[in-house]
Amino acid sequence: MKSLRTPDERFAGLPGFAFAPNYVEVPDSEGGTLRMHYLDEGPADGELVLCLHGEPSWSYLYRKMIPGLAEAGHRVVVPDLVGFGRSDKPADRDDYSYQRHMDWLSALVGALGLTGITLVCQDWGGLLGLRLAAEQPERFERIVAANTFLPTGDNDPGPAFLAWREFSQTVETFPVGEIVNGGCVSDLTDEVRAAYDAPFPDESYKEGARQFPVLVPISPDDPAAAANRRAWEVLASWTKPFLTAHSDSDPITAGSDRVLQELIPGAKGRSHATITGAGHFLQEDKGEELARTVIAFIADTR
Repeated sequence: MKSLRTPDERFAGLPGFAFAPNYVEVPDSEGGTLRMHYLDEGPADGELVLCLHGEPSWSYLYRKMIPGLAEAGHRVVVPDLVGFGRSDKPADRDDYSYQRHMDWLSALVGALGLTGITLVCQDWGGLLGLRLAAEQPERFERIVAANTFLPTGDNDPGPAFLAWREFSQTVETFPVGEIVNGGCVSDLTDEVRAAYDAPFPDESYKEGARQFPVLVPISPDDPAAAANRRAWEVLASWTKPFLTAHSDSDPITAGSDRVLQELIPGAKGRSHATITGAGHFLQEDKGEELARTVIAFIADTR
């Protein structure tokens, strides 16, 4: 599998991001390997918090949350999904599939031996993380779902998502920093927008980002639909602690928190969080508040 690797100098001096890089090799499914990047902060023996980003962001999205989580005594692991951040980027769009993303993420979790996980997942971080938790429940202790869901293609995805999907496939230059800015309530500085652009020196590095929107199941016969339905069979009996922490200003995932609360037993009777004054990328708008929510949830459910 041909892949690209973003030069290290692209990541030098990014604002608020003085974290050491870590890497692990995972099978590419064609006999080779891909290098995945992850952050690993906080005490090594702390309770593990696994933070999964979505589209088209990378681990930079969690920079405001990591210090608070680490100071509270948690080990914080934040991978870059394949195609994003410092991780390798397969050069052909056809190399990206939902199942391959699952396989790559599962390989990273297995290689690092992660257990006792508190999952924090947003956007595609939930499409992958919720399914991984359903497929490997023995690794997970609790889940925080923030502006995410696990679609099966059996329901209308809504006009906001369909408009985003159309845009992603037709825009000539895929403007990553501007997309993240547009998904925030706050207006990002030029330096922060540039940090979101940093993994992508040119359009050839963006095939994974381009492909993610069309991998979301929007029809019942989607290639990922059956596996996601099987995951829901597990989640429908999930009694471990489950918290939603959606924001109040995200048109893409609005209302999905209520569905998660209704369908997942571990969500029953909890004081679910609504992060006010935040858009789709709530880690950017209100990262410190979301971190405090996660810390309190872990403390309350030990």
